[in-house]
Amino acid sequence: MSDHSQTTAANRFALLQFMHPREQTGQLIFAALMGLFLGWIGMQFYDWPLWIAAGLTLGLLVIPSAGKWRADLRRYGRIAMGVSFLLMTQGFHTIEHLVQWYQYYQLSWTARNAVGLLSPANNEWVHFTWNWLVVIVILVLVRLGWRNPWSWLLLIWALAHTLEHSYMFVRFLQVEAQLNQLGVPEIAAQGLPGILGKGGWLAQSHWTSGTFLSRLPGLATAERIEVHFWWNVGEMLLLLLASHVYIRSLLREYASK
Repeated sequence: MSDHSQTTAANRFALLQFMHPREQTGQLIFAALMGLFLGWIGMQFYDWPLWIAAGLTLGLLVIPSAGKWRADLRRYGRIAMGVSFLLMTQGFHTIEHLVQWYQYYQLSWTARNAVGLLSPANNEWVHFTWNWLVVIVILVLVRLGWRNPWSWLLLIWALAHTLEHSYMFVRFLQVEAQLNQLGVPEIAAQGLPGILGKGGWLAQSHWTSGTFLSRLPGLATAERIEVHFWWNVGEMLLLLLASHVYIRSLLREYASK
């Protein structure tokens, strides 16, 4: 293969090259297999719910993942470590949304039951906290120098996504307070609509009532599970593009040294 062809291939697959666990490969494989095995034992013989088995596997994977992030910090610096962290954690978050989508649309589970692999994490407190954490990490990375057109679009998208979750979090607290006043605290206020989607602000606000905005296909009609699936798909795609542009430039710089 010519030098030009090798360079082209390296540029094309820069992100895969960067995300290779290298010295952590064996530990990652061992942690994944051990988590799957112990999770299967727990579900088969001890009646564990799925979320405990999934949580155990994730917990075991954190250790080699942290080793990968430390290696990225030593090898490439803080921005690369942050990008690696976002890619891995948001990658799992995307899998969680895919599982919820499959449960709802393919298995015909109810929205209340289509909660993914980690059902206790599917609540407003977790969504609110996690999405603000992602925005903060992106802001820090941009401040450190992670600046390209895709990273700016990612920041805007992630902030809009987080504002949607912030609106739902405020609504959750309001409805929860009302339920407590009525003496029915055992009724959960989870799963309320946000700004977008069926029953959301865009569909029902007096500002948009009677206008085409309240009838926009998808934006004012989609189920909550679908709205947040697409929020996450957009965020993950922008993250991949922003990361690819940065990592490709980073690897070129290190290759030229």
